[in-house]
Amino acid sequence: MDEKLSLIYLLIFLAALVFSLIINHLLLKFAKTLGIRNSSDSTVIRWNSQGKPSLGGISFYIIFLITIIVFAFFKIRNVDFLNLQFLGIFLATTIGFMLGLFDDAYNTRPWIKFFTQVLCAIILIITGTYINFSNNDLFNYFLTLFWVVGIMNAINMLDNMDGITTIVSISILTTILAGLFLKGDLTNPLIILIIGTLAALLGFLYYNWSPAKMFMGDTGSQFIGILLAAVGIIYFWNGIDINGIPIRSMKIISVSLAFALPLIDTTTVFIKRIAKGSSPFVGGKDHTTHHLSYIGFSERQVAWVVVALSVLSFFFTVLITNYIKNWNLSHILVFGSYFIVVFIILFVIANKQPRSLTKQ
Repeated sequence: MDEKLSLIYLLIFLAALVFSLIINHLLLKFAKTLGIRNSSDSTVIRWNSQGKPSLGGISFYIIFLITIIVFAFFKIRNVDFLNLQFLGIFLATTIGFMLGLFDDAYNTRPWIKFFTQVLCAIILIITGTYINFSNNDLFNYFLTLFWVVGIMNAINMLDNMDGITTIVSISILTTILAGLFLKGDLTNPLIILIIGTLAALLGFLYYNWSPAKMFMGDTGSQFIGILLAAVGIIYFWNGIDINGIPIRSMKIISVSLAFALPLIDTTTVFIKRIAKGSSPFVGGKDHTTHHLSYIGFSERQVAWVVVALSVLSFFFTVLITNYIKNWNLSHILVFGSYFIVVFIILFVIANKQPRSLTKQ
């Protein structure tokens, strides 16, 4: 049974990857101006000064749907993905996709985006996907709202240079997928969501790698953001324990490592902008990735730095979630220190503001 499921997952993944490459190619070929947001009158600030189609998110959602539909035809026993939680994630990601699509097309107002993100969080909570961190349900619900809205915005903000958000998203999803396979949890309905999205991202990365031919846009970042927030809740916040006993410090460390780059980048930008008395929600070329370029890295080198950090986060998180059986203070110090060191290095680099830095 396990071998059959693994083969089915592999075939679906390969098919989805091929479809992703084809769909992105077709979108790029036939949509020369749709989704281009980098014209002189745009309020969106990207590192790349050239206008490129922001169509990646459309291909993400198409592959996402195709993967679910194809898998449904196999009718595998013990894989119940048409349950309330799965449907809640599907609905929330669909709303996230629509939010991004409208934002790419019409530049929606910030309060509309915020309330739509809150709606996505509420849907997840109602359908059973919420952080179970304490015995106080209200605290858990509030933490879930903060997490969902925070990750959706963090992924959106991280999408500021070629390939960065795509690489980070691939790393997070691969970490979860590896954990599910290592634990032999092959009937988990999360797998089909992750496989489809992972294939879509890998196919898109071919066109998003520097110099990018296309961007994912808000359509992609909002869709990916809500999906990562949801699977992060299920796998990291609620899925980690030792001998059936949940360890809060273990949850926090694993979440911090898996989502290290978006968390560090967003926190750094917020601190910098608030300290300067400017709005943290107004775009600018002051992200950690931008500052790596300011100190001499090329765009491709910045992308490779992100790849290296993502690989480290992958290995550390897989180690924590699958191999450490006796979690103790030494583990907190070692893995916590890694996160703090990376945060400090990127924060210090990001505060070496060049004179040429432009803001809006």
